[in-house]
Amino acid sequence: MKKNEVKVGGTYTAKVSDRLVPVRIDSGHSKQGWNATNTATGKRIHIKSAQRLRSPVTADQKKVDPAVPPSGTKRSAKTKPDATPKRLSALGAAVQVLQKAAKPMTSKALIAAMAEQKLWTSPNGKTPHATLNAAMLREIGSKGGKARYKKVGRGLFACNAGGK
Repeated sequence: MKKNEVKVGGTYTAKVSDRLVPVRIDSGHSKQGWNATNTATGKRIHIKSAQRLRSPVTADQKKVDPAVPPSGTKRSAKTKPDATPKRLSALGAAVQVLQKAAKPMTSKALIAAMAEQKLWTSPNGKTPHATLNAAMLREIGSKGGKARYKKVGRGLFACNAGGK
């Protein structure tokens, strides 16, 4: 379309985010183009040039499309088909090992115990004990007293009774 063919208050088919949608021109923009509203979603948009506008929308095209929900309504969330249970993480397995253990353990001992109990194994990492140690320290630092672990000595961790 041409700029002089666009009228404020008119409804036009416009290309917005690679889709053709009906838009209502609300006003002229202070710098260039127009302020408009996407009539399908109710969102405000800025049409920078008349090249985005394709053609005026006729009365029969203004009918509400049943596939598009009216603005302000939420679409129903897709349900997941029978989700499989999540694999246990290294941190989750460490909690289980520490709860069973009567004494504090190092991260190397935790990795060995997790593998022995078949709770968790490293996916071909070279230093899983260092990764576990860093993750446990990060949780202690971020959650404080609510962390699942507590540091009881140099390199020694125990299960925190105050945590989950």
